[in-house]
Amino acid sequence: MNNNYIHPQFKLNGVPHTVESLKHEALLLLQSPEEHLRDLGQLIGDWLDEKKHIVQRTSGTTGPPKEIELNKMAMIASAEATVTFFDVRPGSKALLCMSTQFVGGKLMFIRALLFGWELDVCKPSACPLAHTATHYNFVAMVPMQVENSLKEMNQIDILIIGGAKVSPVLAQKLLEKNTQVYETYGMTETITHIAAKKIGTPYFEVLPHANIQTDERGCLVIHAPAINPNPIVTNDLVQLINNRTFEWLGRFDNVINSGGVKLFPEQIEQKLADKIKSRFFIGGKADDYFGTIVVLVIESEPYTLDEDVFEGLAKYERPKEIQFVEQLIETESGKVIRSKNIN
Repeated sequence: MNNNYIHPQFKLNGVPHTVESLKHEALLLLQSPEEHLRDLGQLIGDWLDEKKHIVQRTSGTTGPPKEIELNKMAMIASAEATVTFFDVRPGSKALLCMSTQFVGGKLMFIRALLFGWELDVCKPSACPLAHTATHYNFVAMVPMQVENSLKEMNQIDILIIGGAKVSPVLAQKLLEKNTQVYETYGMTETITHIAAKKIGTPYFEVLPHANIQTDERGCLVIHAPAINPNPIVTNDLVQLINNRTFEWLGRFDNVINSGGVKLFPEQIEQKLADKIKSRFFIGGKADDYFGTIVVLVIESEPYTLDEDVFEGLAKYERPKEIQFVEQLIETESGKVIRSKNIN
């Protein structure tokens, strides 16, 4: 399989294509007044050209965004791993509702192209299912889109969520739905996800193209030779169950050292999940006495929290300060930038 292969069952917005007709379609899309269609036209043109890679901009969650080259054969390997893991068959109906400027959107198109899906494309929005009654076998969304699509969730068989962490509050809402929902783990450098876990379960399962271990910090190291010949060292602290399964504990760079006690914000957030209805996160703030104190940041108008909200927390986990913000500052892909939301 190569980047000029098109599965005979592939359809784009209901229309089957050959390589030549798809190249022509790309030229038409590049002339569209709609940005998401121009982006798709650019992707198609880039995918079908003679180059061995596509240039992709990283999200900028933990540092300045940068441009990296994604090898097309590595993208094919990533697409195949997803299709195998989720068992998405040729002829499946799928929805592309994310921008193809991002690697997640790019891979949705490439999976459909190579493995024969019938792909509908809609304008990326907060409510991608608001104006369609179509039933889809496979959809990928970011958490914000999922939050706004809960009423339409019965239109989806399998939903994968990427781009940002799924909040405990959203996860609880999704447990009430019949859709098979998976939170994915990955990054631009791994060409989307290398692992996924069903909502409501604690462990991520690694996709068939990858293996994992931890470094001396306890952070995840990914071995995916088809994606990258070198190990990919992350800043994600994990509990390794085996070389195929892990529990995500939090970000190494988010760990709060308060009075000599190491605290994991993501674990504190889990304990507060069903007690705070607005979006929130736990962060650290410099303090002369403790070094760092625990801060609770809530996306809401200010209000008084009952003390019983914090009953399940250990002494050092209890926030010493509560801040309210009108809107959390995020990256373009929907990841909360913790440092920019704490005053």
